[in-house]
Amino acid sequence: MNYRRLGSSGLLVSELALGTMIFGEDTGRGVDETVATRMIHQYLDAGGNFIDTANVYAAGRSEEIVGRALKGKRDQVVLATKVRFSMGDGPNEQGLSRYHIQHSVEASLGRLQCESIDLLYMHCWDNLTPIEEALRAFDNLVQSGKVTYIGVSNFAAWQLMKALGLSDTNNWARFVAAQYQYSLVVRDIEYEFIDMFRQERVGLVPWGALGGGFLSGKYQRDRRPQTPKDGRIAIMEDDTEEAWSRRNTDRNWRILDTINEICKSHPGASHSQISLAWLLSKPFISSVLIGAKTPEQLRDNLATVVLQLQAEEINRLDEVSGIPEMYPYRFIRETGTR
Repeated sequence: MNYRRLGSSGLLVSELALGTMIFGEDTGRGVDETVATRMIHQYLDAGGNFIDTANVYAAGRSEEIVGRALKGKRDQVVLATKVRFSMGDGPNEQGLSRYHIQHSVEASLGRLQCESIDLLYMHCWDNLTPIEEALRAFDNLVQSGKVTYIGVSNFAAWQLMKALGLSDTNNWARFVAAQYQYSLVVRDIEYEFIDMFRQERVGLVPWGALGGGFLSGKYQRDRRPQTPKDGRIAIMEDDTEEAWSRRNTDRNWRILDTINEICKSHPGASHSQISLAWLLSKPFISSVLIGAKTPEQLRDNLATVVLQLQAEEINRLDEVSGIPEMYPYRFIRETGTR
């Protein structure tokens, strides 16, 4: 396992992070505690040191499972969790108010059975709470030692830039990590965010690295998955037909065709490994979240660290998965260079 710097911090995290969103889920896609614990230990044994959860995952059960699995191993791990979404029926049990942040962190510390959180994300923008209030509450948590680093997820570009400016102006703790959806099939953040991450020294930790399982290579053209055995898309929480139509595009199938061709040059490599290796080729990425459901899937994902794509292969994947050039980015590229 290789390690990378997390944004502008001095913290080193493994290039593959273990996502735990489905640990403890009681739906058809969930992972029970016995298997989840085995996978956490499997990940640590492979040299991984970056585990990601959230208070809202499985209504807190994911944090509980992670906390129990890390008993006696807490010092081996950079542990990340999140706050923003609803944890109950009360009007103040969601959002980024100082009240909810403080209560949520105390509850997360209890479920995780630890004294501090290494990385705390704002899980999404809160349109009701002034961002100054949320940032100050996060800074207070850092000053108190209950949180070490802070991160952001699912903010618009202007919201993130505003938050960074306020942190700099007030000398508050600054976001060092950003968690956004990013993969060969979802490259939307390239319009605004990638240059920002580079300029502001915020490390990207992409989620959805395999496009909801589409990039695993298990799906076939124009054959919509019907049962859980057909793949994760068949049991997605949103409308299955709509989830499939988003993926069942000519562009996405061309991406898979290119992955198929590249696999031939890397005997034994899986579609998932090629897709993850493409992400790891990007210098602005600090770590890639993997969300395996079984120890076998995790083993396959972890093997990505020994796979080296050639520059020509990366370029082919860049080209086939490229997104349309839009205004004003095309205008800036064509006329804005001095």
